Amino acid sequence: MEIRANSPYPSRRSAVLAGNVVATSQPLAAQAGLAMLARGGNAVDAAIATAITLTLVEPSGNGLGSDAFAIVWDGKELHGLNASGRSPAAWTPERFADHDTMPFRGWETVTVPGAVSGWVAMSERFGKLPFADLFIPAIGYAEAGFIVTPVIAKLWQRAAEELGDYPGFAETFLPDGKAPTAGSRYVNKDFAKTLRLIAETKGEAFYRGPLADAICDFAAAHDAALSREDMAAHTADWCGTISQKFDDLELHEIPPNGQGIAALMGLGILSHTRIRELEADDPLAFHLQIEAMKLAMLDAEAYVADGDHMSEVTSEKLLDPAYLASRAALIDETRAQDFNVGAPQNGGTVYMTAADASGMMVSFIQSNYAGFGSGVAIPGTGISMQNRGAGFSLGPASQNVVGPRKRPFHTIIPGFLMGPDGPLMSFGVMGGPMQAQGHVQMVLRTQIWGQDPQLAADAPRWRFVAGREVAVEDTMQPATLDALRKLGHDLSLEAPDNAFGFGGAQLICRLEDGAYAAGSDPRKDGAAVGF
Repeated sequence: MEIRANSPYPSRRSAVLAGNVVATSQPLAAQAGLAMLARGGNAVDAAIATAITLTLVEPSGNGLGSDAFAIVWDGKELHGLNASGRSPAAWTPERFADHDTMPFRGWETVTVPGAVSGWVAMSERFGKLPFADLFIPAIGYAEAGFIVTPVIAKLWQRAAEELGDYPGFAETFLPDGKAPTAGSRYVNKDFAKTLRLIAETKGEAFYRGPLADAICDFAAAHDAALSREDMAAHTADWCGTISQKFDDLELHEIPPNGQGIAALMGLGILSHTRIRELEADDPLAFHLQIEAMKLAMLDAEAYVADGDHMSEVTSEKLLDPAYLASRAALIDETRAQDFNVGAPQNGGTVYMTAADASGMMVSFIQSNYAGFGSGVAIPGTGISMQNRGAGFSLGPASQNVVGPRKRPFHTIIPGFLMGPDGPLMSFGVMGGPMQAQGHVQMVLRTQIWGQDPQLAADAPRWRFVAGREVAVEDTMQPATLDALRKLGHDLSLEAPDNAFGFGGAQLICRLEDGAYAAGSDPRKDGAAVGF
């Protein structure tokens, strides 16, 4: 990997090089994590403090009512954590019988929030610092206020227009009846009180105490299904990882209910193509990636569900080498195609990554799903509720059909890349359906084409939409766009600052001598920081 001083892409950031690093989408949160490392904490402490602070300073992407996933390299082995919540026990298919699709906002999209349980699980197993210490930066910013950053201010304004009338939203997020502007100070003393309760009780207050009572009483007042029993029954699960090899590389993802398997499938399909022979910005390289991810995304959307409910089409069948080879054989180098779902049974988010001088690396992601989630906020607490229930299907034959105490299909995925001699990169690309596609783009750019993590984050991206439709950033070279159109891709050009479309990448690459190179996406407000 070559560390570049100058970028051929629009951003002019350089990779951050240090022995202890944090990268995320909001600079105050990155500094909160770095402060834990400076106090003698490890990468897990840094990741948790960053995650806690993000629930306050980037409320568009996440909150205390979010879900989370993590991959932790402890210096010897990888560990995968699924801290996503399940549906209320009362969510039967009959409850949604008058809907054609799952609701997208409001109480009928709210599943049990898992992020808090993820913080507790990670801290108990790997943390060095006292759990309560990890809340100090966020509590300080909640009480004294923090200065709102430009990208988040834009998303906040958009949410105010859409969600202002949703239960509790205006009281929590619209001081003086309007969204904070960039450069203004946002104070939330209720949030500080909530954080203290969580810190003092190691999450018990959230799942079985006064905060659970506040959430469930507000749910009952709006005829919602979420109950105290649902909250108390929640558990975060150490689930391990699933992986896919590409030459000497091995990409690791969290098992379903997340879409990480789509990244593994895409990489596995690409291993059967000429991708290695091409340059990073060759139109044919883009074409092969797009076609491979079409095939992977179609299958993921059709089959991925709560792992306990994937009985007919399993992860093993989706990752079967012969099946992936058969899917790769469908790719035509000369034209774009509109593929069908395969048959393997026959054969809206914040991301952070941290690494420390001991060699520990953490890939961590948490999310509301849509911006500000369900739009529901719990009065007097600062807690906003996710809308992950929108990820369920209402198709009775779907493995992902809505049901009681079931995890929905999830878009948020942390990534981790291993090499023959140990860890290579902890990374993620937040942003709905962009995430698995972004993982593949980051792996190829950093590992196959040798780009440093900042360069890979800066590079123009593409996103498969449907059929032959592909969204591309308007910073892509005109000659490349022309070549893709000639191959039959139906291109739509979007600005890189599209709030969600092309995601936000955060990457840490392990170098020699215990050092790291980190990159933070210029499409977001964030930063990579280190010492």
